[in-house]
Amino acid sequence: MSEIRFDVIGIGNAIVDILVQTETSLLEDLGLAKGAMSLVDAKAAQSIYEKVGPATECSGGSAANTIAGLASFGGRGAFVGKVRDDQLGNVFSHDIRALGVHFETAPASDGAATATSLVLVTPDADRTMLTYLGACIELGPGDINADDIADAQVTYMEGYLWDPPAAKEAFLTAAGIAHENGRDVSLSLSDPFCVDRHREDFVDLVANHVDILFANEDEIISLYQVDDFDKALQAVRGQCRIAALTRGDKGSVVLAGDEVHVIDAEPIDTVVDTTGAGDAYAGGFLFGHTQGRGLSDSARLGNIAAAEIISHLGARPATSLKDLANARLGATA
Repeated sequence: MSEIRFDVIGIGNAIVDILVQTETSLLEDLGLAKGAMSLVDAKAAQSIYEKVGPATECSGGSAANTIAGLASFGGRGAFVGKVRDDQLGNVFSHDIRALGVHFETAPASDGAATATSLVLVTPDADRTMLTYLGACIELGPGDINADDIADAQVTYMEGYLWDPPAAKEAFLTAAGIAHENGRDVSLSLSDPFCVDRHREDFVDLVANHVDILFANEDEIISLYQVDDFDKALQAVRGQCRIAALTRGDKGSVVLAGDEVHVIDAEPIDTVVDTTGAGDAYAGGFLFGHTQGRGLSDSARLGNIAAAEIISHLGARPATSLKDLANARLGATA
C-alpha cells in the first residue's frame, strides 16, 4: 500500500456559484422546482441571470465545497475537476489552491466555458440552482491520476458526476483504483432530482462500489422509493459500510452495521442560506473519520460545519472550522 498523502480526494464538477437573494415568486414565474438543481444551457443561464438582482460570485461545486470544508478543519485534501482556461476557471483554481488543496487537473484550452451555477436563495434560506455544466462535461478517465487516488484514504465523489457522460467513467475508474489500493470510496447522492434521474445506477453503486454514503432525508427516501425516513433507514442498512444521513434541524443519523448514532443539530441563531450544508457536513465527517474519530464525533464535526455554512451566504466556510471545533469539542487532531 502506498504512502497516504491526502486524507480525502474529491472528484466533482468545478463550478463558480453566482449567488442571488430573491423572492419565491420569481421561481414561480420561471417555472422552477423550488429547492432543486436543474441543468441549463449557456443561453438559458444568461437569460435567467438577466432577470435577477445583484449577485455575488464565489467558487463552488459540491465535492469541491466538501474538500474546502475538510481543509478548513486542517485536513489534507485534493480535488479533481475540469475548468476552462478562462477568467472563472482561473478564479476557481486560485481559490481552491489558496486553501492548501492539491489541484492539478489540466484546464480545457477550448470548448465550453467554466461551469456556473446560478443559486437563487429565497427568504426561507432554501436554494434553487440552475447549473450550466460547461467545461465539466470534458472531465473523463484521462483526468484521473492513479497515484493521487492511491495516496488518499478516501476518494469522495458527488452524485452530480453522473450527469456528464464521460464523468461516469472517471467515477468508476477512480473507484476501482481506490479499492485496488485498499482505500475507501465515498459518494454523496447530491440532490433528490439527481437520484430520480439515475436511481438504478445509484442503487447499484451504493451496494457494490461505495463504502461511505452521504445523503439527506429526501435523497435517501427517493433512492429506495419509500414514503418515510424510517423505511429508508431499513433499506440502506447493510448496503454500504457507513451511511451518514442528514435531516436538517433534526441533525443526522449514522448507520454502520448494527450501530445507529443519532446526533443533534448544532444550535444556530439565524439560517441565512442552506447552500452547501450537506457538502460541509461531509467535509466535517470525513475529516473526523480519517483522523480516527468515532462515528458520533465525526458526525458532530459534520454538524458543526453545516451550522457554520448555513449562517451566511455561500457554500464555503467564512470562519475556521478547526477553531470552531476546538471551541466546541476540544482539539480536533
